[in-house]
Amino acid sequence: MKGGLIILSAPSGAGKTTIEQFILSEIPNVVKVITCTTRKPRKNEVNGKDYIFLTEEEFKKLIEKDFFLEYAIVHGRYYGTPKEKVLEEINRGNDVLLNIDVQGALTIKNKYSSIFSITSIFIIPPSIDELIRRLEKRGETKEEIERRLKSLEKEMSKWKYYDFIVINDILEKAKDDVKRIILSQRLRTDRFNLSIIKDEKLKKLMEM
Repeated sequence: MKGGLIILSAPSGAGKTTIEQFILSEIPNVVKVITCTTRKPRKNEVNGKDYIFLTEEEFKKLIEKDFFLEYAIVHGRYYGTPKEKVLEEINRGNDVLLNIDVQGALTIKNKYSSIFSITSIFIIPPSIDELIRRLEKRGETKEEIERRLKSLEKEMSKWKYYDFIVINDILEKAKDDVKRIILSQRLRTDRFNLSIIKDEKLKKLMEM
């Protein structure tokens, strides 16, 4: 089976990180490529595990070298996905999970959809009030919450450009929905590798 891209996007507080962890632990042959960012590490974040933390100068130099599959400026900070690592994992037959914002997702879909399989999933909260409650529980400041709610206006209007949308109301159901989406996409004909067919007669018919 050929590898592909799984794009996971969501407003802050919608539960994207929790679902990402579930995908990586419960679905075989899914790998995460660590993205780069110029923002400061949060408490308990580890460089090289959660993100690759760079200065703005370092990031811009990598842009000049065409290092990124995509990059975007979000809340005044740069975020980007290393291209070489993504292509390496896809060529190995793995699905690469990208936890990225709307800007990056649309860039990748427009630029690479004719090159390899892309499955894009948009996670949304059940309500604005619940989103605010989750952000408060996470310890976000009032100013940070207001900033994220402003971004929410732009993000939510882009849902229609994704292949799938999942409402994260009941977490276990949301996890199950995402798992079924990913596994079903692996059965697409454009991802099928004829080399796994052992019967030569059958393979010959399929190659016609």
